[in-house]
Amino acid sequence: MSRRISSAIRTAVEIRAANCCEYCRSQVQFALQAFSIEHIIPVSQGGETALENLALACQGYNNHKYNKISAIDPLTGQMTGLFNPRQQVWNEHFAWNEDCSLAIGLTPIGRATVEALKLNRSGVVNLRKLLKSINRHPPD
Repeated sequence: MSRRISSAIRTAVEIRAANCCEYCRSQVQFALQAFSIEHIIPVSQGGETALENLALACQGYNNHKYNKISAIDPLTGQMTGLFNPRQQVWNEHFAWNEDCSLAIGLTPIGRATVEALKLNRSGVVNLRKLLKSINRHPPD
């Protein structure tokens, strides 16, 4: 299958994701950079450019993920798979802290993903706080 992502596939991924990053839940409408259509299993590791292997992702998270499919859980020190938005449910692996500014990993997958993808970078945390103050974060 081609690595090229057609506009129809891009639109389908955006609609499925409700225009939110499927890893950190940031919203497209408030992004400073265009979001990426991300290969959950990277092409370099045998992933296909197919709807079931694509996710909408913030550019920063996509850059940090690069070709990773696993990372170390900072709590246990064990290698674990990263969050897969096609196979796993966000709320089962992540939660928000009290003011909804930090994504908290609830499971080894969640913790490894928070760490490896840098889900709590300072700029994103600041944006979450601002959006929370006007009732625009977290997204529904």
